[in-house]
Amino acid sequence: MQVTLSQIVKEAFEIDAEGFIQIVEHATNVLRNENGIIGNFNIMGRLIRLKPSGEALIISDLHGDVKSLIGILEKSGFLRRMSQKDAILIFLGDYGDRGDNSAEVYYTVLKLKLLFPEQVILMRGNHEGPEDLMASPHDLPYQFQTRFGEKWGEAYDRIQELFNSLYNAVLVEERYLIIHGGPPLKANTVEDLAYAHIKHPKESFLEDMLWSDPNERVAYAVVSPRGAGKLFGQKVTDEVLKKFGVQVLIRGHEPCEEGFKISHRGKVLTLFSRKGSPYFNSSGAYLDVRLAERIENAEQLKPYVHKF
Repeated sequence: MQVTLSQIVKEAFEIDAEGFIQIVEHATNVLRNENGIIGNFNIMGRLIRLKPSGEALIISDLHGDVKSLIGILEKSGFLRRMSQKDAILIFLGDYGDRGDNSAEVYYTVLKLKLLFPEQVILMRGNHEGPEDLMASPHDLPYQFQTRFGEKWGEAYDRIQELFNSLYNAVLVEERYLIIHGGPPLKANTVEDLAYAHIKHPKESFLEDMLWSDPNERVAYAVVSPRGAGKLFGQKVTDEVLKKFGVQVLIRGHEPCEEGFKISHRGKVLTLFSRKGSPYFNSSGAYLDVRLAERIENAEQLKPYVHKF
């Protein structure tokens, strides 16, 4: 019997601590064992390379906003389209913290991964960072205490283990570099992207990928006021895109009033897929695009950006 979105959401709100821990452990094991060619994925470390074919739904920061997640999946009809094996669902990270339904968001995206392991990509955001780069305030432990009672600690330990198995980046050949925050300034090879988590903290690759933001006034790069990562200028963007043979950087991480923004002369597309406090953005947005289409500038992606 085919599982429906309404069934998944119902489970997400009814699941107890034991059930939550079980699905987190299951998903973590699946992610840890992904390597090489899996479906349309070519996996190296925590980097997924995709051929420019098929279609992709890209969902950015959710921060516990399960309502927006449900709305995106319903409006896009993407679960029905998953019967097409070249349909890919990419999450850019930052599933929890801030919003009230972090556990429900984690459950829903992990359930989707388990149902469609060769089509769902779960990336790492700065709210899924290593302990030395954890976002502050980090309210997930308090949410878990309320949600799971005396077993909250075990649930939280398991979710932290999951964080270390999420993906650093997605590279769509000749098209897109997809990273939660920004490109690592010193990266020269795909191995630098794939193994950024292993090279951390000796190298700043992972910190840049989780925390950095584009800036129009910065000549190259400066320390970010966030306390981690960099503010990077167009020169960095141009260098990195050329280095990896792609046209546009797609990212999340940064609240956008309209749910998305384009920067660095059309070479950076930022998406933000949640609405409401504490961000107060008027719209959220997601991207629904055919990967085969040749795109040279993010302005060409505007027809595929869906606001809500």
